[in-house]
Amino acid sequence: MGEVEDRVDAAFAAVPRAGFVPCAERRHVDEDRPIPIGHGQTNSQPTTVRNMLVLLDVRAGERVLDVGSGSGWTCALLAHLVGPSGSVSGVELLPDLAAAAREAVRACGFAWACVAPAEPGVLGLPSAAPFDKILVSAEARTVPGPLVDQLARGGRMVVPVAGRLAVVDVSDGGAVRIHRVGRYAFVPLLWDR
Repeated sequence: MGEVEDRVDAAFAAVPRAGFVPCAERRHVDEDRPIPIGHGQTNSQPTTVRNMLVLLDVRAGERVLDVGSGSGWTCALLAHLVGPSGSVSGVELLPDLAAAAREAVRACGFAWACVAPAEPGVLGLPSAAPFDKILVSAEARTVPGPLVDQLARGGRMVVPVAGRLAVVDVSDGGAVRIHRVGRYAFVPLLWDR
C-alpha cells in the first residue's frame, strides 16, 4: 500500500464511524454500505469514502472544504488528515444535520474542524476561499463552477458527477484539468437541482 492509502487508513482507525450514525443504526457500522442518518440522507459507504479520500490526497496543514458534510464523518476524517496545523470547514444544507455533525466532530476533539449550515443559495464557502482541497459528498449534474472557483492554485476537488467521481485539479498557473473515475451512486447535490 502507498503512503496516501496508509494515511487514509490511519484516519479510518482514529475516527470510528459509529459516532456518526443514529443509535438505532450502529449495529450496521461494520457493513460496507450507506447508512440512513435521517432527512433522506446517508452516511456513505466506507469503501466509497476511502476511495474519495485517497483521490483527494489530503496533507497535513491544508485548508479543506467539506461540502455536504451530512453526519460529519467525512469532516472528522479530513480533520484527522490535516491535523491541528490545518483546518476543515464543513457545510451542510440541512440545519438539523449540520447541528448534529458539528457536535459529533466536536466530540472527536478536532478544534480545527467545524460543520455549519450552508448559506441558502450559496454553494461551498466562498467567503473563506481559497481551499487546498474540496470534498463533495453529493452528486452534481456537472462539475460545479462555483466550487472550482474556490480552489487554490495547485488545489484539488473530488466530486461525484453524473455517476462517476470527477477529480478536478487546478494547476499552479490556474489551468483546470478534470478526469473521471469509477461508478458511484450518491444523494443529489440539491444546489444544482
